[in-house]
Amino acid sequence: MSGKTYKWVKVAESEAELDFGANAIAVADMDGKSICIGRYKEGLFAFAHKCPHAGGFFAEGFIDALGNVVCPVHRYKFNMQNGRNVTGEGYYLKHWPVEVRADGVYIGVEDRGLFGFF
Repeated sequence: MSGKTYKWVKVAESEAELDFGANAIAVADMDGKSICIGRYKEGLFAFAHKCPHAGGFFAEGFIDALGNVVCPVHRYKFNMQNGRNVTGEGYYLKHWPVEVRADGVYIGVEDRGLFGFF
C-alpha cells in the first residue's frame, strides 16, 4: 500500500481493548462504520464487516490456518492482507492497514478526498 496517503483513525486505546473472540476477530468502530480486525500470528488486519458476496458478518466467521478470513455464510475465503478472494469466486474484500502505536490502534483510510472513505 505504498505511495498512498492515509488519514489514520483511532479505533481502540490499545490492542487489549479489542474484543477478540475465540475466532480471533474483533469488531471496531471506524468513524461510525463497523469494521473487523483479525489477529493472525503477530499481525492485525482490518477489513470490511460484511462479506462482499452475500453480506455475511465476518465476526461470525473464522480465520483459517493460512490466515484467510472465512465468511460464515458460504465459506468464501479472503486474504486479510490484500483483500483477494482466495477461493476463486472473484470478489474483493475491502481492507485497511493497521498500526499499533503507544497511544492506541489506528486504521489507515486512504485520503482520496470527499468520496474516498468507502
